[in-house]
Amino acid sequence: MELHQRIISAPVDFGAIRSEFGLASAYPAEAAVEARDAVDVFAGDRIDRTDIELVTIDPPGAMDLDQALHLERSASGFTLHYAIADVGAVIAPDGALARESGARGQTFYLPDGTVPLHPPVLSEGASSLLPEQTRPAALWTIELDENAEPRTWSVVRATVRSRARLDYAGVQADADAGRLHPSIAALPEFGTRRIEAGLARGAIGLRLPAQSVIRDDANDGHWRLVLEPRTAADDWNEQVSLLTGMCAARIMLDGADTGGQRIGLLRTMPPPAESAIASLRRTAAALGVAWPADQPVGRMLAGLDPNTPAALVLMSEATGLLRGAAYTVVNGSEPEGVAHGAIGAPYAHVTAPLRRLADRFATEICLAHCAGVPVPQWVRDGLDPTVDTMKRTDGVSGKVDRACIDLTEASLLAQRPDAEFDAVVVRESNGNRPAEVFIADPPVLGPCTGTPPEGAAVRVRLTRADPVTRKIGFAFVA
Repeated sequence: MELHQRIISAPVDFGAIRSEFGLASAYPAEAAVEARDAVDVFAGDRIDRTDIELVTIDPPGAMDLDQALHLERSASGFTLHYAIADVGAVIAPDGALARESGARGQTFYLPDGTVPLHPPVLSEGASSLLPEQTRPAALWTIELDENAEPRTWSVVRATVRSRARLDYAGVQADADAGRLHPSIAALPEFGTRRIEAGLARGAIGLRLPAQSVIRDDANDGHWRLVLEPRTAADDWNEQVSLLTGMCAARIMLDGADTGGQRIGLLRTMPPPAESAIASLRRTAAALGVAWPADQPVGRMLAGLDPNTPAALVLMSEATGLLRGAAYTVVNGSEPEGVAHGAIGAPYAHVTAPLRRLADRFATEICLAHCAGVPVPQWVRDGLDPTVDTMKRTDGVSGKVDRACIDLTEASLLAQRPDAEFDAVVVRESNGNRPAEVFIADPPVLGPCTGTPPEGAAVRVRLTRADPVTRKIGFAFVA
């Protein structure tokens, strides 16, 4: 029996996944021409805010840059300027490009490239908030108090210019070294206060590292699996988008169009089921994790050391608390269940219109409300179809992501038949399903036969690694 040897990379072809899920990158010719020739229909109405020294924070190499921010300390708290790519200004509502993006719903990210919502000439070019380029944007201005609680908020159409393209790891390194870009020097304090505000209102965050497939530059066609630890910079930047989405929801729910009716598109999620929280409490007790009876689940999870087996188990199980996310149309009176259970407040998607269809519609509603003008009819007519498209494509996106990881896991492990690995038991067997174990090197998650105890460090043997079916399996050894 072969003992575990380090697995570096394996040849993987993601073409079959693209075919399986019908992901065609090519845009219809008419839509591609519209994208190439797109013009800003609001060019004459924009305010010039190229004076704001905005910066973007995205993964390395990203070109579809939706957001740029400038955050500064003020005498009373903080002032946030957040520019969002103004896609609604360059897509004709009744054109071929609108129809095609309306069917695609969102950008699909595969390890070997994207299947974009919009043609790259727009999403990575004319509409992307690339550095030192003047761009049309929906510019949010949010004034916050000392505790980073919003006091006023608005969004207008503006012309902006980003000054620098930053990435998460670089921002974290700069924060650690005390040399943050001046435009985000206040981000750590802002982010820390916003995270505390979220916990106070019952927000639930999962700080699991991301399992990612990356190219092995030393071997053409080979791919590796890595764990990308979540940094504080990720958390701080996330709070900017969450805050903006909450302000957008308040605009939709508190305001009305010129006809006196509320119009909105919210991202909603029911609160966690009490039975799910009770189950998580039993798991915490079994793992010896202290969880006071009066402590909300979000605070318990936030207090865990993410590098411990107990945290891995509890955060993995806690994903079951965050179910039922949906898009909810507000049309007239306020519907029931407008809050997002993981955020602890009403929320809307408005910060990623280059990558997600719903954001274009929600942004147009906020712009109309803030300007005191009617919500465009194309937005009203498109809300229900947009919800249908997002529901369908959200499901596909999750399956595509999982399929790419499953294929890479199976391809890597197929090189080591019968190998043994050190593992942590993330979920014990319950009779209807096998146990689930996590292996750190290579970072894989898979089913395991036998009855290993939850949270335990164990030894497992590889019993299955089939790239064709994308299935892997292990057996408990000791």
